[in-house]
Amino acid sequence: TNLNVYLLLISLLSFLFHCEHSLAFSLKNCTILYSENPNNVSVTCAKRHLTAIPDDIPGNAVSLNLSSNDLSNISRMYLRGLSKLEALYVKNNWILQIDDGTFADVVELKVLDLGENLLTALTKNMFQGLSKLETLSLNSNNISFISPVVFQPLVIIRSVDLSNNFLHQIKAVDYIFKLPTLQHLIITYNTFSSFQSDDLHVNTSNLLTLSLDSVKKFSITRDIFPHLQSLDLRGWSKDIEWEVSNKTFLRSLTRLHMSETSLSFDVYRAILQTAYSLQENSKIHTIKENMLQSCSNLVELNLSFNNIKSMADNALQSMTQLRSLILQNNELSELPVAVQGLTTLEVYDLSTNDISELYCPYFWNLTSLTILDLSHNQISYIFDCVFQNLNNLKILNLENNQIMSFIDTFKDKLQTLEFLNLRNIDIMNFIHGDFRSLSSLQYLCIDLDECDSVDEGGFEGLDNLQILYLLGDNYFYDHFSGLSNLSTLILNVVQSQSHNSSEQRERPFSNLQRLKKLHIKVHRGYYDISKDVLSGLTSLEYLITEAYFMGSLYPDTFKHTPQLKHLRISYSELSVLTSDVFLPIPNLIILDLSNNKLRSLDFLAEAKLSALRWLNVSDNELFVISETVIQSLPGLTYLDLSANLLTCECSNYGLIQWIQGSKQTQVVNAHQYTCAFPVSQRGKKFLDFGFDSCWIDAALLCFLFSSSLVMLTLLASFIYHFLRSHLTYAYYLFLAFLYDNKRRKKGIPHSYDAFVSYNVHDEAWVCGELLPELEGQQGWRLCLHHRDFEPGKPIVENITDAIYSSRKTICVISPNYLQSEWCSKEIQMARYGYQLFVLTCNDIASFYTD
Repeated sequence: TNLNVYLLLISLLSFLFHCEHSLAFSLKNCTILYSENPNNVSVTCAKRHLTAIPDDIPGNAVSLNLSSNDLSNISRMYLRGLSKLEALYVKNNWILQIDDGTFADVVELKVLDLGENLLTALTKNMFQGLSKLETLSLNSNNISFISPVVFQPLVIIRSVDLSNNFLHQIKAVDYIFKLPTLQHLIITYNTFSSFQSDDLHVNTSNLLTLSLDSVKKFSITRDIFPHLQSLDLRGWSKDIEWEVSNKTFLRSLTRLHMSETSLSFDVYRAILQTAYSLQENSKIHTIKENMLQSCSNLVELNLSFNNIKSMADNALQSMTQLRSLILQNNELSELPVAVQGLTTLEVYDLSTNDISELYCPYFWNLTSLTILDLSHNQISYIFDCVFQNLNNLKILNLENNQIMSFIDTFKDKLQTLEFLNLRNIDIMNFIHGDFRSLSSLQYLCIDLDECDSVDEGGFEGLDNLQILYLLGDNYFYDHFSGLSNLSTLILNVVQSQSHNSSEQRERPFSNLQRLKKLHIKVHRGYYDISKDVLSGLTSLEYLITEAYFMGSLYPDTFKHTPQLKHLRISYSELSVLTSDVFLPIPNLIILDLSNNKLRSLDFLAEAKLSALRWLNVSDNELFVISETVIQSLPGLTYLDLSANLLTCECSNYGLIQWIQGSKQTQVVNAHQYTCAFPVSQRGKKFLDFGFDSCWIDAALLCFLFSSSLVMLTLLASFIYHFLRSHLTYAYYLFLAFLYDNKRRKKGIPHSYDAFVSYNVHDEAWVCGELLPELEGQQGWRLCLHHRDFEPGKPIVENITDAIYSSRKTICVISPNYLQSEWCSKEIQMARYGYQLFVLTCNDIASFYTD
């Protein structure tokens, strides 16, 4: 019911400002949920299409959720090693069979949920070893047989749910009633024809609550339920025989639930007369004037979800102790007069009816009222005297009505009110001082999107307000004046507009020095955010924004929020961030940048976020995550990279290694990540990509190759410049050696008797004196440079041919010969010939001969 809006708001705030994040490690098909207690390791594998229990469940897990998968059976080997498991949820699978002894190793198990499966029988040793089990759910199976001894190992069981099965006789569950510690039993939606104490072989049951399906006969002739406090008879039909031979047999019964029933008036009366201690009656479809006359001890009456259009004026006259009346979801068009005299009433729920008018005297006698819910009606105006005398009212819900103004509605009244819900109303004018008298108000939800004018200081007087939910088109500095104790602000901006440059627009929160939690969501439009928009929020710890910081962030955006621990910026089209943005918030623990357009996380490398534990960057455009980024976050325990464009290349080799090897950080659903690039790998699993080629560091290879190439180029240049002729000489010397060997092997005769090696300056002496002597007188055939060398042929080849085509080599030594480079080479080559003769044609200095 809407009576719980107070608690629901707290839950909403908890949801907004706290993320479900994980403790450590990356599992293939499961996620480890966050817990402040490191020993409380909870693992969820729900909705993963699993056909078998994963083998990588941490051995220290205390809770395991395998619901909504495709499991067909459970055997002992699947649970071996989970000795600390306390809760196991396996509902909504296809389990047909559970082997005997399956749970023998999970001796610490306290909660077991096997609901919504296909089990047909509970066999003898199915629950062996579950001596600490307290809660067992077997609802929505096909169970038709239960072994008489199946529940014997459950020595401290407290709750069993066997609803929605195929049990035909109450004898089938006879053994359950014998369990001494059993307190709660649900056996609705079976096919029992009767429920009779004579069919139960038990003297006394310790049951506190019993939920029973419609039967043709309900008979208790023995005092077997002395402790029964609550009886659920929902869905019972009018063809029933009710027999309780002694009213004392149900002496402890205080709560009776009969929703969706079609019982006759006589049966209703018989039931109510039997339950004389009844304190709470739920959902009676039809009420007549004297129907509840015997229920003088009734404390809570729930008549919701019926078609009640009116109530008799004296229908509740006997209920002098009634504290709670729920009339939610009916067809009441006016306030029921029967309620006016209930001075003990504390909770009154009239939500979801057709009430259009609140008249003044109606609530005046309800002085004990603490909770009043009038939401989802047709109320358009509230007179200033309606809430008079409600001096104890703490919660007032007026959500979803047609109220247009609050002129003096709260003036000088409701000083104890702590919670006020004004969402989805049609208020046209928000006037200064409307809430001035609500000095105790701590929680306020209000919609101003239809408001034509908003007075400055509209919240004046709400000095104790701690949580404000505000929906509207804009917000300004003066709106929050007087809210010095506000700790949580939730802004839903329906249609944003660009701010003009002014103090109240550029620094709208400067009055909220104690604000710790701020949530801003923009539904339509675009804000031109000032760099000082967070000015004054020196105590802010949680900041959640959606479509607010569009496109980019100023480097000093968070300079005013040094205490920030939780930051979420999503749906903001951020593509580039710098490390300077995060330097003013070193205490950040949780960072959510999901649903943006980020292409790199390199900004985190220099952001100095050593305290960061939880990082969500899902639904971005990230390609590569560098090792530098990972190393810069030493405290990280949770990382979500889902729905990014990860590249399956060596650039992500470090990320792959880290995901698979980290014992501190869980990369949630990492085994489901797929490759986006290159095209040849698209769609394949990211962690399955073969990184064999990445074992050798590509950067090192490039360095070695380039260094070697540079050194080789320098060496070649050096040799070419300084030793070019020597290399040429060595080359031809080698050719000469080969040529000589070839001639010797073939036995080719010499063409000359001698090759004369001389300098050109000694040519006159050679031709004038040596040549006539050797060729003329001795008859030798000489080989001379100027006469016998082949024109156009390289000089070295000519010299080589001349030396090896002659029997002897005659070197004419002179100073010019010794200074000539080619002459020196000729004499060196001649040394490898057959005979070398040296002639000195004149005196040679000693340094030449050396």
